[in-house]
Amino acid sequence: MAHQRVYTEERPFTCSDCGKGFTCSSQLKVHQRVHSGERPFTCSDCGKRFACSSELKVHQRVHTGERPFTCSDCGKGFTQSSHLKVHQRVHTGERPFTCSDCGKGFTQSSNLLVHMSVHAGERPFTCSDCGKGFIQSSELKVHQRAHTGERPFTCSDCGKRFTCSSELKVHQQVHTGERPFTCSDCGKGFTRSSQLLVHRSVHTGEWPFTCSDCGKGFTRSSQLLVHRSVHTGEWPFTCSDCGKGFTQSSHLKVHQRVHTGERPFTCSDCGKGFTQSSNLLVHMTVHTGERPFTCSDCGRRFTRSSELKVHQRVHIEQRPFTCSDCGKGFTQSYYLKVHQRVHTGERLITCSDFLKRFSQPHQPNVHH
Repeated sequence: MAHQRVYTEERPFTCSDCGKGFTCSSQLKVHQRVHSGERPFTCSDCGKRFACSSELKVHQRVHTGERPFTCSDCGKGFTQSSHLKVHQRVHTGERPFTCSDCGKGFTQSSNLLVHMSVHAGERPFTCSDCGKGFIQSSELKVHQRAHTGERPFTCSDCGKRFTCSSELKVHQQVHTGERPFTCSDCGKGFTRSSQLLVHRSVHTGEWPFTCSDCGKGFTRSSQLLVHRSVHTGEWPFTCSDCGKGFTQSSHLKVHQRVHTGERPFTCSDCGKGFTQSSNLLVHMTVHTGERPFTCSDCGRRFTRSSELKVHQRVHIEQRPFTCSDCGKGFTQSYYLKVHQRVHTGERLITCSDFLKRFSQPHQPNVHH
């Protein structure tokens, strides 16, 4: 009888507090605990309480480590089928929740709701130290650690500390080499699902954010914002040591390691240090012998996608860097720079003993 009400939409059991209707009395009973605050089901491991037994069952997987719902594309496991469903959109590219103001798509309705506040300008959670506003209270909580210096999440491999668990989780992939988000078109792996979604535009050709000055397209609005500095000449983040300017604070942070000598990312095999985690990941291929990027024309393999991209110009005879003096084309900007010395007469390397000058950096090693 209760099952038939699914089709008839009949809901004879009504909550006296809020008027919400249910098809059976047991559903109403569970719902009423929202108003009464009753949570009769208790976790024996941590003491957390729940309104219904099914919620407790799902919660207990946190302690047991059970993840019965597995992604067929990447093997990642989840405690609930609904979480798996949302995750699979990373692989399919599906973004069913669309912003009516700007057309941006989201994998979850909750993300869309948060995004809508961007257009409304609403930031109800304000930092008492600096006045910065946030859309969510959780964002404010993480931000406040910038003022307190609190970094409660520590990497067990290198001791590096983080303000939130998600940053630690991504960082740990530097040590494990794990790249769980893989492109179905070219096999390239990424540490974050957001990076994969941006990468997909390489194959789809979609560039939704366009510069009004030059027409150049970008996959992210943040990339467009950074690009705008090319036209405005604005470099808001300046190095106090050498005065060099940057469009992003993260770029300045990496650059400052040139002056401090800091190399926080260390190879566990040989101890070599790097200023960026991406450089460490590439270096690791020296030890593993892995060359994941293969040329479809000749089969030659490369450690970086950028190296493959440059190599492919040999096959298509693409020479995008052209000399303004003679029109000669080159596959890389470096080769063009070396060639231009023919026209300028510039010779960079000087022998201090005989005042001989050489146009190629390796030639002074020949001179004795």
